[in-house]
Amino acid sequence: MDIALYLLSAVLVIVGLAGTVFPALPGLPLMLAGFALAGWVGDFQTITVAALIVLGVLTAIGFVIDLVAGWLGARASGASPKALWGALAGSLIGLFFGLPGVIFGPLVGAAAGEFLAKRDLYQAGKVGIGTFIGFIVGTVAKIGCAFAMLAVFAGALLF
Repeated sequence: MDIALYLLSAVLVIVGLAGTVFPALPGLPLMLAGFALAGWVGDFQTITVAALIVLGVLTAIGFVIDLVAGWLGARASGASPKALWGALAGSLIGLFFGLPGVIFGPLVGAAAGEFLAKRDLYQAGKVGIGTFIGFIVGTVAKIGCAFAMLAVFAGALLF
């Protein structure tokens, strides 16, 4: 039974790692769930509660950075409140269009919101690109947190 649970733990971590790149999957929370399952199966002897707390903090940091990065990218390019709402709407609508929708939905939504607010195509494009850059920065930060989580897990296993 333990082997099956450890395999499930590994699957959660691998799917979570993929989720850091594919935005439709909650990558860092899946990784945390996999690490917590591994800790639970081992009675928290190797993967201690302290290690899980550090992993939880890294998960929270990655989640917050991911949320804030797109917003900051839009704000840095001078986005209006309608553009920010457009980016949110584009993110939600983009979920129905697979990976391209998830990636480009916030960009299109922010640009549409900005165009509706100011009727300026140049500014709308600028805000859309700023939102996209924020998305890329958030994704890179999530990937960094994922590898930090892997390092903490490996450290807990080895030491």
